[in-house]
Amino acid sequence: MTDCIFCKIINKEIPSYKVYEDEEVYAFLDLSQVTLGHTLVIPKKHVADIFDYQGAEAGVVFAKIPKIARAMEHALPEMQGMNIVNNNKELAYQTVFHSHLHLVPRYTTEDDFSIKFKDNSQKYSQAELQALASKLNEQVMKDV
Repeated sequence: MTDCIFCKIINKEIPSYKVYEDEEVYAFLDLSQVTLGHTLVIPKKHVADIFDYQGAEAGVVFAKIPKIARAMEHALPEMQGMNIVNNNKELAYQTVFHSHLHLVPRYTTEDDFSIKFKDNSQKYSQAELQALASKLNEQVMKDV
């Protein structure tokens, strides 16, 4: 893709702060640095989002996450945890349409980063949840 900022970073047309690189994956510091060490992990092949991966492509990228996360944990000893965030499509806050995972180090409860999961379990009956699980399972098995 010619107008993709991440493709340009991979091709060295735009500089970046490289954290890791191999034949399939590139990781670099996010310029926003939500917290110190905030790193993006991207496939070198242009893939728009999670829905665009084919076959084992996602596994190649996701398999590198523990290696990079452990390196971050050792390099940033004050880090107390990490959020791994993957936004897909505009409604889910994806702003660069080249698949990427955010590795966001967490240091304190005041480090200005939060994700909230609301408990909506009372909205759905067991029968509704079972029907949904069956529908999703059926679709997953079609795509195997």
